Amino acid sequence: MENEILLTATENFVKSVLEGDSSGHDWWHIHRVRKLALMIGKSEGADLFIVELAALLHDIDDWKLVGNEGEQEKAKKWLIKCGLKDNVANRICEIIEGVSFKGAGVNTSTNDLECKVLQDADRLDAIGAVGIARTFAYGGSRGRGIYDPGIAPELHTDFENYKKSTAPTINHFYEKLLLLKDQMQTTMGRTLAEQRHSFMLRFLDQFFTEWNC
Repeated sequence: MENEILLTATENFVKSVLEGDSSGHDWWHIHRVRKLALMIGKSEGADLFIVELAALLHDIDDWKLVGNEGEQEKAKKWLIKCGLKDNVANRICEIIEGVSFKGAGVNTSTNDLECKVLQDADRLDAIGAVGIARTFAYGGSRGRGIYDPGIAPELHTDFENYKKSTAPTINHFYEKLLLLKDQMQTTMGRTLAEQRHSFMLRFLDQFFTEWNC
């Protein structure tokens, strides 16, 4: 299958999988990450076809999506169905596997350029104004409260404990979002993260000013 045809077919497939999501992992998240990844990938000299295909598919097996409690392998099955060679399909799946944040104490740095690009793009969409909106959308979708002064943030040392967290949404800023700026692995990622990080700090200052009356 020609690259452009494959990308268009994959876009339609991903839209069908994520239709109706309200947790912040919807199609528009994919759309933004795709654009960021291509922009960063171009500046870093990455393989843009690999980056774009991985960006399109990076969330369809994500554990945070309703119905993804088990290993679905939808991404790999789709790639094989489209006729990609096993080594290319495996490469894209390896990139996707390396993207997610897995807890403050878990090292997710990588030497893979395309994975660095996609990881930075995905994490940029988790911070800043859009990141704040997505964080509260996800918290609401999981029935989490906004804030509870009696529940302290926890810097999770492993992926399993991170996944099990049911803490209020404000805690997520300290458990993940404010940590992402220093985990960026590309030049453009670091520059964009500075701006978005600063915006989150201003938001939190205003939030606690209002909370404390």
